[in-house]
Amino acid sequence: MPAYRAIVTGASSGIGLATARRIHADGGTVALLATRAVVLDGIAADLGERAFAIPVDVSDPVQVSAAILRCFELLGEVDLVVNSAGVDGPSALLDITDDKWARSIGVNLSGPFYVSRESARRLKEGSCIINIGSELSFMGMGLYVDYCASKAGLIGLTQALAAELAQRQIRVNAICPGPVDTPMMEAEIAWFPNPDEVRKMAVDRVPLKRWATPDEIADAVVYMAGAKFATGAAWSLDGGTTAC
Repeated sequence: MPAYRAIVTGASSGIGLATARRIHADGGTVALLATRAVVLDGIAADLGERAFAIPVDVSDPVQVSAAILRCFELLGEVDLVVNSAGVDGPSALLDITDDKWARSIGVNLSGPFYVSRESARRLKEGSCIINIGSELSFMGMGLYVDYCASKAGLIGLTQALAAELAQRQIRVNAICPGPVDTPMMEAEIAWFPNPDEVRKMAVDRVPLKRWATPDEIADAVVYMAGAKFATGAAWSLDGGTTAC
């Protein structure tokens, strides 16, 4: 496996953390980006050399500009950018406040745009950007209006970036998981008054009858990073939910 020099957002837990660990385990160097500075510092210390903690709120373009500049100062060149930061949480349409809408769009859609824009100023030929979408990039679901909108927009962003950056031989793709066993998923389930029943329903709706693990998504990120003729693709990694 290549030893990537990578920027990973949302690296304090879930898919982002699993991806950062996988890249590091393969001998790569990784800049860990997330909002929780104390958690990031602990993860970087645990990984040891070739891991750098950079606190940032990806919905803030000023913070992102400074953070990406710091990433390139620390890593030199960057081969791979993984936009994994995300927020979620069920809300009925009439309960979605302006702040919640703005936060969902800000982190899930504007964040990847800001990170990609600032990275693209410096990325070299042959590098790639991978956005973490969702099965809800392709389908609607009640109680997730803001999340569905942000993740559907992420596919449009991915394809437009791929078209524009192809002339520089920079690839842009998306991986769109179904339910993944992460702290964010557990927090969603806990929102409902009957979490055990909801958890069972969430498993039963997947043809493979289970959730993915963060490590399985991290494996897909590394695989897609090495797929040299793939750009503008949105890979459904959802256990068959959107295909069956």
